[in-house]
Amino acid sequence: MQDPSPPPIKKPLYEGSTQFKNWRYSHSRLAQIRSTLNEAAVSVIRTTFEAYEPGSSANVTFLTADEESLLVTFYATMITQICGRFRFPEEVEATAVSYLKRFYLKNTVMDWHPKNVMLTAVFLATKTTNNPISLEVYTSHIPKASASDVLDLEFLIAQSLGFEFAVWHAHRALWGIWLDLQSLPDTTSNSEATRSPVYTSAVSHVRSSRLTDAELVYTPSQVALAALSMADRDLALKWLKSKQDKLRSDADHSPNIMESIDNITNLIRKHGHAPDVEAVREVDRRLKLCKNPEKVVGTKAYLARQAEEDKKAEDRRIRKADVQKEATTDGDPFGEVLARSKPGLVDYDDDDDD
Repeated sequence: MQDPSPPPIKKPLYEGSTQFKNWRYSHSRLAQIRSTLNEAAVSVIRTTFEAYEPGSSANVTFLTADEESLLVTFYATMITQICGRFRFPEEVEATAVSYLKRFYLKNTVMDWHPKNVMLTAVFLATKTTNNPISLEVYTSHIPKASASDVLDLEFLIAQSLGFEFAVWHAHRALWGIWLDLQSLPDTTSNSEATRSPVYTSAVSHVRSSRLTDAELVYTPSQVALAALSMADRDLALKWLKSKQDKLRSDADHSPNIMESIDNITNLIRKHGHAPDVEAVREVDRRLKLCKNPEKVVGTKAYLARQAEEDKKAEDRRIRKADVQKEATTDGDPFGEVLARSKPGLVDYDDDDDD
């Protein structure tokens, strides 16, 4: 008899998620995506400038891909402030930051300013995480914000996300690791009290990781373990050692885990902080000069674009009206008259009273 085949390796639930399938990249791939988006945007905007004012693009200094990322990172820190103002749970903040970063893997800040995208990302995150807030209350607590500022971009953001709203977060993975540590045989009974500062520190590192590309490159559990390692490396190694049997049997899914942890740690230490405010102001000042004129209300390009969109909408309305008219002229809009009952069939209206 042949030996029975080994049971198939059960894949983690995370590997079945849209995040694993569609929102994970290498560092080089991220750089390529952002560079390609930036170059395409600069080309289109330069052409638009020249179409309406020949020679006007010669003195414009367009943003680079790194400068765009700097601006996105700054507004990711603003999400933390907004969520703190409304006392939204951690899930809302983390989800909104993910939405912001994913949006700018499909779009450029020279088309859509991060300030407006940020406001809509937070509002959308409150709904997708089941922490809803009314639009009126939301905008009333944000200076100079109107309902249209939020709603105008909601569909665009959802579309850019591929309508994939679920996000797997590192702070949840960290909590799972922390619970695992409490259940280890050699864990003392008062460990939770003595190590709670460690957990608080690890959560702080997870929050810092949101200002980096960590979640776009690594899994939530890897980011969480790196954050724990930054808070207490011995504790992280202790948890990892408790999982060694599984890691050995599932080697294909855990290649050199400590190398990844160290890479994430270096990434958080290098980039996990708010950008310099003066540098952000300079980029934002230049953005006002190089923003796509088709997106700036009142410009010739904007008015021409609006006229074009209005014409397309009118054409669609006319075509729809023509279809409806054709449907009514081809026959009775309520359908054909029902055929009379054939002779010989039972007449259910007949009664036998006489």
